[in-house]
Amino acid sequence: MTERSQIIHFRVSEGLINAVSAGFFLLLAGVLFVITPGLFQGIVDFFTGFTLKSIPHLSNVLVPVPENLAQHTVVYTAAGQFSLVWGIFQIIILALRFVVGSSIGKKAETVGNVISSLGTAYLIDVLLNSDSLSSANPNALENWFVFWAALIMLIGVSLIVRAFILAAHFWFSSHFSNKT
Repeated sequence: MTERSQIIHFRVSEGLINAVSAGFFLLLAGVLFVITPGLFQGIVDFFTGFTLKSIPHLSNVLVPVPENLAQHTVVYTAAGQFSLVWGIFQIIILALRFVVGSSIGKKAETVGNVISSLGTAYLIDVLLNSDSLSSANPNALENWFVFWAALIMLIGVSLIVRAFILAAHFWFSSHFSNKT
C-alpha cells in the first residue's frame, strides 16, 4: 500500500467508526424510549419540577434541584442503562481502534469515554437508583449533590487517564524508538 492509500484507508476507517458511533447513539436513545414506559413524560416532569435549594454546608449558594428527588426513578434508570450500554459499546469501539490502527489520541479518548460512561452508570446505580433519594432519607438532598460532585470528579479522572496514556505513549516513543 502506498502512503497515500494508507492515509485514505485510515480516514475511511475513522469515518466509519464515527458514523457507527453516531448511529449507535441514536439507536440506543430510541430503544430506551421504546422499552421504557413513561420515559418521555418522566423527562418532561424532571425538567419542569425544579426548585432552588442551597447546597448543604454552603447556605448562600442556591442551585436548581428536582422538587421530589425520588419521583424520577424512570429517568435515572434510563440514564443508567444508557450509560452502561454506551460504556460497553465504547469498549468495542476501542477494540476497533486497535484493529484499524487509530491514533493514540483517539484510543486515549475512547478509554476516557469508557471510564466516564461506565463510571456514570455506577454512580447512577449507587446514588440515584437506590433509597438514597427517598423522601424518608434525611440525607436525600445531600446525596443528590454527592452524585453531581462524584460525576465531576469522574470526568476529571477520565481526563487524567487520557493525559496519562498520551504522556506514556510519547515518553516511551521518545525513549525507546529506533534512532539512527
